[in-house]
Amino acid sequence: MRISVILSTYNSPVWLWKVLCGYDCQSYRDFDLIIADDGSTEDTREIVERFQAESSIPIKHVWHEDNGFRKTEILNKAISASRADYLVISDGDCVPRSDFVDTHRRHARPAHFLCATYYKLTMAVSEAVTEPHIRSGQAFDFKWLHGQGQPKSMKRLRLVAGPMLGSLLNRITPTKANWSGANSSGWRDDILRVNGFDERMKYGGEDKELGDRLKNNGIRPIRLRYSAICLHLEHARGYVDPESYRRNQMIRHETRRGRLVWTPYGIEKANHADNGQHRAA
Repeated sequence: MRISVILSTYNSPVWLWKVLCGYDCQSYRDFDLIIADDGSTEDTREIVERFQAESSIPIKHVWHEDNGFRKTEILNKAISASRADYLVISDGDCVPRSDFVDTHRRHARPAHFLCATYYKLTMAVSEAVTEPHIRSGQAFDFKWLHGQGQPKSMKRLRLVAGPMLGSLLNRITPTKANWSGANSSGWRDDILRVNGFDERMKYGGEDKELGDRLKNNGIRPIRLRYSAICLHLEHARGYVDPESYRRNQMIRHETRRGRLVWTPYGIEKANHADNGQHRAA
């Protein structure tokens, strides 16, 4: 099974380097990286080139011009650029634990997608985490994180739960299972059958709408919230727009109400304008 890890990013080279260091430390290494770059400046290209020079993990940089928040478009371009069987999709601000890719690989099942989440760090702790902390695994030790100022909460179970407790928590968590742009995976063919992400959608729920169409098409979710672990590095969110979020919610409502499985605003466009009304049988 060939695996591609797709990471979305936009003008966050320092955070992206920390994330790439996490992928360089993976216990399972038979995968490639695709950076889905929503219009970053040269700093990001230099980070990718540095990783190419220093790591044995293959990496590809997929970029388009900065024209506002177009994450769904660049993700679709990255999906098209991949030749893998299986896609792990995350963000360039989510540092993976060393077993992250292997966890997705081991849990992959036909006609299913995997959905997880992240453990969110404060800004101060995000800045305190360095490359040596990531490479040593110390960044995933809650006692160390707490010593840097990370507050205690029940969410720390995502870091401290072992395999048995984590498996139990994955099953009983009340959180509805759906695609998460920060930490999900699925078969590339399944994603292509629903035409990838809906490019009308801006920030807020664009990932979950893909999950809605996958589920409408018979692809069932499996939760890995306490097994596939990554740290979310905090950042500003200047792209948040209430009006865009409202439009996204309307698109999601249409997808769920109509049980739509295909978007005509996805990877394929020109010859599929009539496919927007494809519904689950």
